[in-house]
Amino acid sequence: MRILSQVTRTPPAPSHEALAHFEARLGFETDCWDVHYTMTGGAQDFVLLDVRSSELYEKGHIPGAIHLPHTQLNERTLEAYPKDTLFVVHCAGPHCNGADKAAARLARLARPVKLMIGGIEGWKDEGFELERGAGDPAAQAAETQTA
Repeated sequence: MRILSQVTRTPPAPSHEALAHFEARLGFETDCWDVHYTMTGGAQDFVLLDVRSSELYEKGHIPGAIHLPHTQLNERTLEAYPKDTLFVVHCAGPHCNGADKAAARLARLARPVKLMIGGIEGWKDEGFELERGAGDPAAQAAETQTA
């Protein structure tokens, strides 16, 4: 009698279902490497939103990320962006659901959105640099208006 492992005890999905699942995930998520490659290659076609607290943003953030906490995402704070702007959201990492909350808010506002899996922790794991300080003054002004 063959004993099944914890992996094979539940059989894998049929290939056509697996294909649909993984292709769908790519419509919802991107990763740190793809974001970094795009941002440093000069062909950036999205806005990277850091949705963490101001304190965490100032301690270290991705160069070029706009700081807008997920609780402050609304029509007014997004009015400077065309309706078809793709937002890529991230928070601290896999142990944080701030990016999920931000993605849900953006989707409710009918804005295109993807979540950067890994967040800041994934970014650092890839060996990419962070900036320190307050960052973008325009984003700070938007944050102040919503406070």
